[in-house]
Amino acid sequence: MSYLQLPVIDLSAADRGPQARALLHAQLHSAAHDVGFFQLTGHGVSTAETAALTGAMQAFFALPEADRLAVSNLNSPHFRGYTRTGDERTGGSRDWRDQLDIGAERPAHVPGPGEPDYWWLEGPNQWPDALPALRTAALGWTDRLSAVAHKLLHELLAAIGAPPDFYDEIFADRPHLHLKLVRYPGSAGDGSDQGVGAHKDYGFLTLLHQDQIGGLQVQRGDGLFHEVPPIPGAFVVNLGELLEVATNGYLLATNHRVVSPAGATERYSVPFFYNPRLDARIAPLPFPHASDAPGVTADPANPLFAEYGRNELKGWLRAHPQVAARHHKGLLVPA
Repeated sequence: MSYLQLPVIDLSAADRGPQARALLHAQLHSAAHDVGFFQLTGHGVSTAETAALTGAMQAFFALPEADRLAVSNLNSPHFRGYTRTGDERTGGSRDWRDQLDIGAERPAHVPGPGEPDYWWLEGPNQWPDALPALRTAALGWTDRLSAVAHKLLHELLAAIGAPPDFYDEIFADRPHLHLKLVRYPGSAGDGSDQGVGAHKDYGFLTLLHQDQIGGLQVQRGDGLFHEVPPIPGAFVVNLGELLEVATNGYLLATNHRVVSPAGATERYSVPFFYNPRLDARIAPLPFPHASDAPGVTADPANPLFAEYGRNELKGWLRAHPQVAARHHKGLLVPA
C-alpha cells in the first residue's frame, strides 16, 4: 500500500448527479473507514476568501508581542485568546507554536449549581484592538467552514448508509465551533521537533488549511507517521473521536502530529473544528455496517465520553495547564 498521499475527494461531486455522487460516497466511505483522513477539494471556498483570512492571521502574528499578550488566554476562564510559544502541551510535552484560539462569539456561561463544569468553555473571544479586521475575517471563516462541514457530514453519513440528518439536532442550536490561528516559528533550538505532539481530535470533523511548508504527519496502517504533502486549495479533513464513538469504531479517529519546520522557517495553519453542543450526548449511529464495527479504540490515558463537553474540557485542562491553574484549580483532577 502506498502512503505517499491521502485520498483526495471532490465534494462538488455531490451536486453532479447520481453517478458522481455514488462515486463520492464510495471514496468517502473508504477514506473514513480505512484512514480517518483525506484531502477535500470542490468545497467552494475561494482563494480570495482564504487570502483574506491568512492575511489577517499573519498581521496578527506580526503585531508587537505586547499587543498579542494583551489578549493572552491566561485572561480567559474560557480558554480563548493567545497562547505563547511553548505554553501548550500535548501528551505532556511542550508544543513549539503560538496560536490564537477563537470560538463562537457568546456571553460567558459560568456553570451554576448542578450544571456541568464544561460550560466554562462557552464565552467571549478576545480580539486585539490594533487589528479590528481580524474579528471579521475569523468569524466569517467560521461561518463559511461550518456550511462546508455540515454538507460534508451529511454526505459522509449517507456514504455509510446512515440517515444524513441523524445528528442535525445536536448541531442546530449552539454548536461548539472552534478555530485556531497557528504559527510554527521553526525549530525550538533544543533538539525537540514537536510542533504539536501526536493526538486525536475530540469532536466530529476537523478542516485544516495549511500553507505550503508542510510538517503535518498522519499515522497510517503500518504504524508509522507519514507526511501530508500540501495541495493548494484543499482542506485536510480528519474525523474526531465522537464519530469513532458514534460508529463503535467503524469510522476512525487517527493520530496525527506536526513536526516543526527546520531552522527559522515559519509555518502557518488554520484548523477548524466542527463540533456539536457541549451538552450533546452522542447517540449510536444506525447504519448497515454496524455489525462490522471493531469497537472504539481503548486508551486508558484518554477515556472517551459520549457527552461531548466532557471530552472537550478534559482536553483543554491538559493542554493549557497555566489557564487551568489560574481559573480552574477545582477541576485539576484526573479525567
